[in-house]
Amino acid sequence: MSNLARYFLSKGKRVGGYDRVETKLTRQLQREGAFVHHVDDPVAIPAEFIDKKQTLVVYTPAVPASHRELTFFQRKGFTILKRAQLLGEVTRTSDAVCVAGTHGKTTVSSMIAHLLKQSKIDCSAFLGGVLKNYDSNLLLSDTSPITVVEADEYDRSFHWLNPWIAIITSADPDHLDIYGTAEAYRESFEKFTSLIRSDGHLLLKSGAPVTPRVGRGVKVWSYSESEGDYHAENIRVGHGEVVLDFVSPKGRIRDVSLGVPVRINVENGVVAMAAAELCGVSPDEARAAMRSFKGAERRFDIRIKSDRLVFIDDYAHHPNELSAAIRSIQALYPDKKLTAIFQPHLYSRTRDFADQFAESLSLPDEVILLDIYPAREEPIAGVSSEIVFNKIRSARKMLCGKEELLDWLRDAPVEVLVTFGAGDISEMLPDIERLLRGKYGDGM
Repeated sequence: MSNLARYFLSKGKRVGGYDRVETKLTRQLQREGAFVHHVDDPVAIPAEFIDKKQTLVVYTPAVPASHRELTFFQRKGFTILKRAQLLGEVTRTSDAVCVAGTHGKTTVSSMIAHLLKQSKIDCSAFLGGVLKNYDSNLLLSDTSPITVVEADEYDRSFHWLNPWIAIITSADPDHLDIYGTAEAYRESFEKFTSLIRSDGHLLLKSGAPVTPRVGRGVKVWSYSESEGDYHAENIRVGHGEVVLDFVSPKGRIRDVSLGVPVRINVENGVVAMAAAELCGVSPDEARAAMRSFKGAERRFDIRIKSDRLVFIDDYAHHPNELSAAIRSIQALYPDKKLTAIFQPHLYSRTRDFADQFAESLSLPDEVILLDIYPAREEPIAGVSSEIVFNKIRSARKMLCGKEELLDWLRDAPVEVLVTFGAGDISEMLPDIERLLRGKYGDGM
């Protein structure tokens, strides 16, 4: 939602809104000129937003139907759009590069946006995370017709989009509270492929359980780390770097160095460079831009890196994401103890994937499991972090409340520490980082 708020602020519009909690991002929006409040009460809505002829109301499906301010606007007959509907309008008036998938959407869309931004092509972009190169999740261009959009499958939001280039990174079942079955979840991705315009492209991860339904004229390309129309060869990992050769139907780009050197970004980098190539980015531009890519906040975000300590934060909140991230970290630091802190996100996801979460969380040397972050959900009887905790095979595991975490970190020796989760664990990161720098020495 925040990139749309920034978009309208950039157009000189007055922007106001509600968020459940105050965060770093809501504070930034306020500094940029938005009115943000945190109490669900129609009385809190400023008078300037009460004129329905002058006000457009935009909401995310994460807002419950019982939300008092939303029902107020509905009752008064305001024009109300889902966030995805508004993004759909943007994609219909531009050459849209839409990145979908259970995992990797934010990293891939951020990579593509950076590759385009650092080339002669340029772009606008609505991203799901703050891109560290630009300190924003919104990039704007006055000249480029291309818009990069993260295509969210939650609540079938991506069905509002009109892609020129569509990317599907994965279709591992998720959001079963919405879809009900894995089959319905995958079918929604197939529906998404049918929305690609007739002169467009589909970049589909090899092995993804999606049967394209593209129209006449749409080109379908496969990609993966090691096979497909687009892939990598000659991958070299070591000395804090990942270097590869990018192979496409047009040829080879040698010695591409990943700016965020982690193995899971090989595949992300391949499809980002594929999309950039389809947009007209040159080999030299792509190579230089990939090296300078700093990543998105909360996506394999290395906050401390020294010989004594490594502290990484990652948004992973699905079992397959956790497994991929943990194995990537272990490959980077094979001789160091890995301590993982995980905050489960949603009661329904914890219930539906308890066995898979336990399998993923059995990989690190040590696991700290926090309470479930409910987000939009009410508690579900019998569902707590304990149903995952009891199945984790690691001998070094602990259930911990958020309020106890800093005390535990103060006393516990750590070598490589990673925080995982899509909830409010992000609000603890500055305190965790301060504690670790104080404990191990700010220079380390």
